[in-house]
Amino acid sequence: MTTPSLMNHVAIVFLKELVDALRDRRTLLRLAVPALLMGPLMLMMLSGLIAQFESRAEQREIVVQGMQHAPTLRNYLERQNYTIKEAPADYEARLRDSKLADPVLVVPDDFEDKLARGDGPELELVTDSANQRASAGSGVISRLVEGFGRERAGLHLMLRGVSPELLRPVDLNERDLASPGARASRITSMIPMFVIMAVLYGCLTAALDSTSGERERGSLEPLLMNPAKPLGIVSGKWLAVALLGAGVTSLCSLSFIPAQLLLKSDALAAMFRFGWGEVAGFALILLPLCAALGALLMAVAIRTKTFKEAQASATLVMTVVSLAPMVSIMNPGGDAPWYFWIPGLGQNQLMMLVLKGEPITLLQWGPAVLTAAVLTSACLVYVARHMREAVSR
Repeated sequence: MTTPSLMNHVAIVFLKELVDALRDRRTLLRLAVPALLMGPLMLMMLSGLIAQFESRAEQREIVVQGMQHAPTLRNYLERQNYTIKEAPADYEARLRDSKLADPVLVVPDDFEDKLARGDGPELELVTDSANQRASAGSGVISRLVEGFGRERAGLHLMLRGVSPELLRPVDLNERDLASPGARASRITSMIPMFVIMAVLYGCLTAALDSTSGERERGSLEPLLMNPAKPLGIVSGKWLAVALLGAGVTSLCSLSFIPAQLLLKSDALAAMFRFGWGEVAGFALILLPLCAALGALLMAVAIRTKTFKEAQASATLVMTVVSLAPMVSIMNPGGDAPWYFWIPGLGQNQLMMLVLKGEPITLLQWGPAVLTAAVLTSACLVYVARHMREAVSR
């Protein structure tokens, strides 16, 4: 059989698989709608959470029990433009039940007496580490109490004719080397994981349906009776799977652009950077992954007897690939060169470079493409060899 004939068979099978997939509108909606809503929903939840914290910070309120015993501390807090609220009697139970969203500062009865004698009164900050909203406010109160302590110590030194600067013999100036893109990537770092999940779900249904699904429906055997090489048939199916996976992935990436209009937090909107350049960079990075995962899922499904069995077998692949980016989080010592050879992990690292605005070198992009190419070729050959055997079983 000549090469043009093989290419014709690939094109025919590709168009057939693509038309079959497009006819199944219910399945397409199940894939497209989550991909389109993933970005907006995630950003809306993140924006709402940050806006809530910002709103609480603007209110500048502190919940205190026993403030009547510390007029000096009250004066300091009010000079810092903070409003003091009396803690409810059952504040401990409210904190445990997450009904109270602020930590409680407890002032002892002898606060002013010990402060006047210089004995160093003790304040108690009551919170619940399981109550995230209350825990978030602990740092503010701690810094205020430290500031009050420094002010009191400075006043005592001044009364004795000693410069308060002795309390701070060394000045520390911080210099942040991170670029604006790198700082913004702290917010956008979750996008690659969502996009990789879109790759998996975009390829999954088409890959399983074109192998175990057709076998279960009895339409795979008539297809193999055509005068075409198994590799040509498999390649056509694989092209349709990869194209559908790339389409769902593109929808997911594009959804983050209009989703930025839904950001409620001005600070988050200023930091969140994701535009057409990032979409194009993601596409170049993820196309090889779509091809590799489509072929891998077909290879997993070709040895199964039913569509349900294929879904169960594909769960392992999806779990491993989706959890691969966690390696870089669990190992914060920098990007190791071998990261770029692992499907899923390598693409995650490359997408993070795009989000940071850093250039991608051939030594970084090459391993991911080479691994995807080898995995794709091996899986397609495997599927072609076992397709007739799967039908005969």
